[in-house]
Amino acid sequence: MDDQKINHHSNKSIDLDGNSPFVRIHSHAEIGSLEERAVLELEDEKLGGADSIARKKHSFKEISLSSNMFDMKCKNNVWNSIKIVVFSTKLNILIIFGPAAIIVHKTTGFHGIVFLLCLLGIIPLAERLGYATEQLAYFTGPTVGGLLNATFGNATELIISIFALRNGMIRVVQQSLLGSILSNMLLVLGCAFFSGGLVIMKREQVFNKATAGVNSGLLLMSVMGLLFPAVLHSTHTELHFGKSELALSRFSSCVMLFAYAAYLYFQLKSQKKLYDMEEREIATSDDDEAPEISMWEAIVWLSILTAWIAVLSEYLVDAIEGASTSLKIPVAFISVILLPIVGNAAEHAGAIMFAMKDKLDISLGVAIGSSTQIAMFGIPFCVIIAWIMGRPMDLNFQLFETATLFLTVIVVAFMLQEGTSNYFKGLMLILCYLIVAASFFVHVDLDSVVDKPGENGE
Repeated sequence: MDDQKINHHSNKSIDLDGNSPFVRIHSHAEIGSLEERAVLELEDEKLGGADSIARKKHSFKEISLSSNMFDMKCKNNVWNSIKIVVFSTKLNILIIFGPAAIIVHKTTGFHGIVFLLCLLGIIPLAERLGYATEQLAYFTGPTVGGLLNATFGNATELIISIFALRNGMIRVVQQSLLGSILSNMLLVLGCAFFSGGLVIMKREQVFNKATAGVNSGLLLMSVMGLLFPAVLHSTHTELHFGKSELALSRFSSCVMLFAYAAYLYFQLKSQKKLYDMEEREIATSDDDEAPEISMWEAIVWLSILTAWIAVLSEYLVDAIEGASTSLKIPVAFISVILLPIVGNAAEHAGAIMFAMKDKLDISLGVAIGSSTQIAMFGIPFCVIIAWIMGRPMDLNFQLFETATLFLTVIVVAFMLQEGTSNYFKGLMLILCYLIVAASFFVHVDLDSVVDKPGENGE
């Protein structure tokens, strides 16, 4: 009876809530085993906690170490990028003339010195702009890369033109854009043919006649767009004097912009086979060389260089007329010859380099492609921008300038029709450019000084 009572009490279940669930009262042996198990589990938790703390400390050290390495890598990348872009060429010594021009402008106001310093300061910036564009072209493909090259190669001229438009210097805009076309077609292409012919004298260099023919056709179309307003003005046959010429120019500009957009579609999408030879040469060039900076570094440098060129261009445009007076150089010569030579520094260097490597299609794409872009996009674009600004810029470049462009396009078209080049053709183009430069040095343009904002007839 007593044993039964003990067992009854030891296995007794107590209803804590008055419901069916039971709480079991364990024996002394079971209680002892539970305590030992709890102690073992506590020790395991302590060991596990120590290990987890050690792991957390180790991971924290790894994170801090990796972050330090990332910071050092970023600093090294920035320094390497600066070293490659800024300190890799001796031409960049001329960059110091940019700040010097601003200081001279603020302290003395000598327009002739400011103009020359700005010219010297923009030369390395234009060259580095071309370099950054070439680096970006490695990541975009050959066709888009060539388009980028032409676009940023003409960025200097377009920036100068916009600042000149803002100052009301319409003739400076017209003549600088015209000079850019003449410089690319005669001087840049001539130097490329000449240097390539001297390096490779045993045979004639060959290029794609089809692409050259397309560009020549577009250049002749741009001559047509400039010729009719000039003839309309010279013959005094306008329906509404002073208005028909401007209306015709704006309409023709819209047509030329549409034609250039169609040309881009033709080049990039519709007839890519026509440009296969050029793309193969560019691809071969890309195989020989690797990009020196990353894509984002190239984009950042393009932004910085474009902004600095814009700053210097403003001072350059402000000093043009004063420089013309103090240096006794016609404004037409400054606009047509000096400004484009500075703006075309990148194209000049690139075209000569590729011609000496016997990659003449790339040289032709840089020189003639840049001329086509200025003629079919740059000039109409400035007419539309002037229209938005309320400036009466038209396509009447005057008969002297239009005749010069027409003869230049004809001469270059004859040089390109055979699809071959040699040093003698290059020499002829360079000599033609010297004749054009001499002509503008003795040419007096009565419309060079145009009314400025806030000035009446002065």
